[in-house]
Amino acid sequence: MSTISVHDLRTRIAEIVAGNKAYDVPAVCTRLGLAPGTSDEAMQGKFRYVNSRLLSQPTARLAEIGQDLLGQVWDFWLAELVAKVSEERTPAVSVLTRRRIIEVFDGQPLCPGYDELEFLEQLWPITAMPAVSPDDDVWGRLSLKDDIVQHTIRNHDWSNRELLERLGLLDASKALLFRFLEAAVHPTAIDEAGQKDRVEKINRHLQHDGYRLSRSGRMSGSPVYTVDAASIGTPADAAISDMLAKFEPEQVHARWTAALDRRGDDPAGAITLARTLLEDVCRWLLDDLAIPAADQDDLPALYRKLSKGLKLAPDDHSEQVFKQILGNCQSVVESLGALRNKLGDAHGGGPKRARPAARHAELAVNLAGSMATFLIATWDAKRSIPIGTAVDG
Repeated sequence: MSTISVHDLRTRIAEIVAGNKAYDVPAVCTRLGLAPGTSDEAMQGKFRYVNSRLLSQPTARLAEIGQDLLGQVWDFWLAELVAKVSEERTPAVSVLTRRRIIEVFDGQPLCPGYDELEFLEQLWPITAMPAVSPDDDVWGRLSLKDDIVQHTIRNHDWSNRELLERLGLLDASKALLFRFLEAAVHPTAIDEAGQKDRVEKINRHLQHDGYRLSRSGRMSGSPVYTVDAASIGTPADAAISDMLAKFEPEQVHARWTAALDRRGDDPAGAITLARTLLEDVCRWLLDDLAIPAADQDDLPALYRKLSKGLKLAPDDHSEQVFKQILGNCQSVVESLGALRNKLGDAHGGGPKRARPAARHAELAVNLAGSMATFLIATWDAKRSIPIGTAVDG
């Protein structure tokens, strides 16, 4: 955290406390754990009184004081400064990622479900924020809300990119960024079809910085999402996600992200998606290799054909260790098909049917992801132009 931000945090705390009457300032400072003083001293300068007691406080303690103060009086700018200082040692969301996420919202309503001004006012104090051009008083605009009304309702000459950048989303705290994303995909803000598409597009960018919108509950049957740093689970998940996004983002990568989302709260659905993901990859690669596959071929049959085409069958290798590893790969694929039939949600089941736990879903999804990337990497190694390579023209 830069010294400018720490200075800003100290200044904002002092400004808020100094907003009290002079004879109340010493008591407020004492409640915040600052050195006591007299009302006579505060009378000589409230801001100076508070600031002099904050100067000796380390950054972590300033953040604690700011948080305590927020419990007494809410202030958007103090909350942002406290959040930024508190987030200093956590992984950042880069400006590049933020720009890419903002592009997701360009050309479509931020909040199709209800009034957009109401949506924005849940997150930003736009009435109290200054206008973009406060010196331009042609329209009598005094606040950012006035500007938003003028440029997005009356004239429609601000794109969502311009709007979100003017709201400060490029350098906002992660806390505010994540609140915006969670609100923008909330079922009250967007229908389920639009929600699914928006979540997938945001996650495609957010995952690069170690974060992800994950399903955390349901509202009236519709999924609710929160940003979670741990939902990707392991470094392998991120690597798999990157490979599948480069390979085929619209279908294969979408299945992978859906399977990741469901591991915790819908294990049976995640297991079914894991099998379908691997089946999609097999069919895609078989088609590229011009190897016929019937519609009725199940996953083990597809894998056997593909392993022959990619020379991954145990019989294609003389080294015993490779024969054993590749034989085990075939067993994993067959077991995924069996696990899906036993525990997935593709078939109905009676009351005595075994119900999968999250750990079973995690195993199935991770195995399917690992096998999918292995098959893609093997296929890619045989190509003259690897996936992800830019081609001129």
